[in-house]
Amino acid sequence: MSSPSKRREMDLMKLMMSDYKVETINDGMQEFYVDFHGPNDCIYQGGVWRIRVELPDAYPYKSPSIGFVNKIYHPNVDDISGSVCLDVINQKWSPMFDLVNVFEVFLPQLLLYPNPSDPLNGEAASLMLSDKATYDSKVKEYIERYAKPEDIGSKPEESSSDETASEDGNISEDDDVAGKLDP
Repeated sequence: MSSPSKRREMDLMKLMMSDYKVETINDGMQEFYVDFHGPNDCIYQGGVWRIRVELPDAYPYKSPSIGFVNKIYHPNVDDISGSVCLDVINQKWSPMFDLVNVFEVFLPQLLLYPNPSDPLNGEAASLMLSDKATYDSKVKEYIERYAKPEDIGSKPEESSSDETASEDGNISEDDDVAGKLDP
């Protein structure tokens, strides 16, 4: 590969040719959204999430930043920011990996095999370990509320300071979109 920018361009084109809906931000190749469908044969099946991807200048030598834009109930996804805790993206990234690997292997495995012992969402991890049936029900509730296929096409919203939890602790109607990725 002659340069990180050529590799970025090639990987993005490869992702688009793999039938993923990709929407660039500001017509660039470093920030974009990808619509990701939950894998078959798991509790996340039927959900569609908009994933924000940011490619650093040093990509592919440095891993992409990956975050869920719409909410997902999962032990390894931060409920507020949508950030993902996944070793292969964070600590064990290799230039041998590409964006297609992220969406066809790494994210499906994250949903198929949650790791409650290394959580970003402690509530989800605790519930998964203590009451799997209630955890599964909450996952399905989040899918119905935040990850329906017909809702994914709407523009992602920026979070505002008006978003608050209701008095009973439930998420308010205005809190449909998780915040921005951590830098």
